[in-house]
Amino acid sequence: MTDSPAQAPPSAVLLGMYTTMARIVACDEKLRVMLLAGQMRGMYYSPRGQEVIPAAFGELLRPDDYLVATYRGLHDQLAKGVPMRELWAEYMGKVTGSCKGKGGPMHITHPASGVLVTTGIVGGGLPIATGIALSSVLRGTDQVTLVSFGDGATNIGAFHEAMNLAGLWRLPVIFCCQNNRYAEHTSFAGGTSAERVSDRAAGYRMPGVTVNGNEPLAMYAAAEQAVRRARAGDGPTLVEAMTFRFHGHLLSDDMAYMPDGELAEARAADPVPAFRAWLISAGYATEGQLLVIEEAAAAEVADAVQFALDSPAPDPGDVLTDVYEEVIS
Repeated sequence: MTDSPAQAPPSAVLLGMYTTMARIVACDEKLRVMLLAGQMRGMYYSPRGQEVIPAAFGELLRPDDYLVATYRGLHDQLAKGVPMRELWAEYMGKVTGSCKGKGGPMHITHPASGVLVTTGIVGGGLPIATGIALSSVLRGTDQVTLVSFGDGATNIGAFHEAMNLAGLWRLPVIFCCQNNRYAEHTSFAGGTSAERVSDRAAGYRMPGVTVNGNEPLAMYAAAEQAVRRARAGDGPTLVEAMTFRFHGHLLSDDMAYMPDGELAEARAADPVPAFRAWLISAGYATEGQLLVIEEAAAAEVADAVQFALDSPAPDPGDVLTDVYEEVIS
């Protein structure tokens, strides 16, 4: 963790962020092990390396605020409060999952925690989030909507259409681009004409900020400003959080398209152990306190995995239930 000009938030917030990051790492590691060992099946897009971004927003958003996530969304879902048992059960396609086993990893929904949509369509969540934010205005609430997406989503029409309406109507939505430098197998520079995603905000009359998404203090400061602005009715913000994904687009991706040394350099700067070391050196936590957090995260994952394994699969007779308004037999 590098020095940051941002003022550190209270220790409870810092430890809350680390707790979220530890839970994400524990979940991700177990998922990858089980998938590669053939102990479970399904699509999985690892968010490893991007833990700081949702951890910051997770400390600022209320349970009744909204999140629209993308298929690489495990970290966002955990940070927003989706119960780990229901999350694992859904990933395994079990009836006790958040969508009764029908959604799977790419379509996690959990309204009780504010996760209304996880979309498998690149950029598909942006107009949905804009509509959700409009509903807050129409209902007269101060709820905030956060939509997370990758840098690849900023080059499709839905990104610009959603930004245009959000800026026009000054909607309480935060567009958070988790810029992990690669859209599937294409580098950011190889597919984007703009030098920075945040530069595009000016065209839609909203602030655009680029922040080091792997630097906890800077990320928290940027997130706090965006949330405060949205909740006060001052309109949307485009936050470009610079980060890096430690694994390929898919687990089978060997990342041969990356320049030599780039991945190794990124992994050497892993934000999770860096933040851990800083918390101790800055006097916010002891080694023992952080071990307790990490052990609790590991235990929670073990419990969730066993819960999912013990849960039944959905009844084939319910395949159309909750899919159509009315099922005619």
